[in-house]
Amino acid sequence: MPTHDLEAAVDGLLALPFPPDGPDGPDCHVRVLQASQDFWEDRSEEIVEAAEEEIDAAFQALITAFTARWGRPETIDLDPYLWSEAPAPEPMSTLAQLSGEMLLWRRPGADRWVALTVGQADPEFPIELRAAVGTASILTGHDSNG
Repeated sequence: MPTHDLEAAVDGLLALPFPPDGPDGPDCHVRVLQASQDFWEDRSEEIVEAAEEEIDAAFQALITAFTARWGRPETIDLDPYLWSEAPAPEPMSTLAQLSGEMLLWRRPGADRWVALTVGQADPEFPIELRAAVGTASILTGHDSNG
């Protein structure tokens, strides 16, 4: 998918209202922007590497675009959300199932943040590039700067 289409998808998430009991949790939206094939049938090195490169190219293009818009992102360690004894808030719980970290942009003058993650839930599953949009309050107590 072209970068401008991926950016438009994130802009669409930024414009959506947050329902109190939305499917992604309160005050957030999470979407898969791009996904590779799954690897149930063929997990050969060349197939996996090609998929990783395709997803990484989209990820890097979005990083460049969002950094130009909003400045350098923060790196948020998602491992504490995965291993915490207390239930993790959404969307951190969902994102931590996919990846160990996310890049977060706090938009100047806006109450919403934008985050990107890349990961894979299991070796047979697709590699996914996900975007999350939420309010800054979701990260309270768990965020870490990288």
